[in-house]
Amino acid sequence: MKAKQIFKIILFVVLFIGVIAYITYAMLDLSGGDPKEICTELSLVVEENPHADFINAEQVEKMLKDANVYPKGKLMSDIDTRQIENVLASDNFIEQVECFKTNNGMEVGSGKVCVRVTQRTPVVYVLPDNGNGYYVDGEGTIIPNTVYAKNIVTATGNIAQQYAIEQLAPFGAFIQKDAFWDNQIEQIYVSLDAKRQPVVTLVPRVGDQTIYLGSLDQFGKKLRRMRIFYDKALPKVGWNKYSRFNLEYDNQVVCTKRKKR
Repeated sequence: MKAKQIFKIILFVVLFIGVIAYITYAMLDLSGGDPKEICTELSLVVEENPHADFINAEQVEKMLKDANVYPKGKLMSDIDTRQIENVLASDNFIEQVECFKTNNGMEVGSGKVCVRVTQRTPVVYVLPDNGNGYYVDGEGTIIPNTVYAKNIVTATGNIAQQYAIEQLAPFGAFIQKDAFWDNQIEQIYVSLDAKRQPVVTLVPRVGDQTIYLGSLDQFGKKLRRMRIFYDKALPKVGWNKYSRFNLEYDNQVVCTKRKKR
């Protein structure tokens, strides 16, 4: 066998052993390092939410302890990060959970489990005529009313829970993401029309005018029309001239003049 062929074989074997060693090291590192390594630290982060403080780190730790999945003090090899994620994700206030292990592979006692929790973001507080209040997030998930959320528009009136999930959730998310309407709208009032269908009236934060949307179909288009009217017409005619704006008809803003006293 030629020396050149022998050299290629040796080079291949060395590279193969190197790849196997790297894969083994990587798997050991991802699994938490030394199988006898103990978790000495839990890095727990609950991301801040500008609209609600549903949970804190102490409450999350309690959830883990109650479910017997609290990692600190356990063997790294015995810690199931997916189980930790599932336990926390089952909570009504939590939207996302990320859990992973870290270990530098060198220092004794370096085992650490990291948990990052994202809270649900409520977009509307629903206070129906008959029943207890609750929050709804942008995905239509019901959040129990156990704490106070900040700067959330309130929906009152004749509100079925299914309507809140399917109609008010996307509408509330739209308002919350739009800086103008988020600052402008304080309340959503839901009533039933002559056909027993839900219709919506908006109550602004400033002034005593109301904005009638009718159904929530094409609410984005209706509010864009109202925004143009706000920007171009009202500064000319005056804010106090009208008491009600009706947006239920296509391409129109029907104004009701304020009654003279």
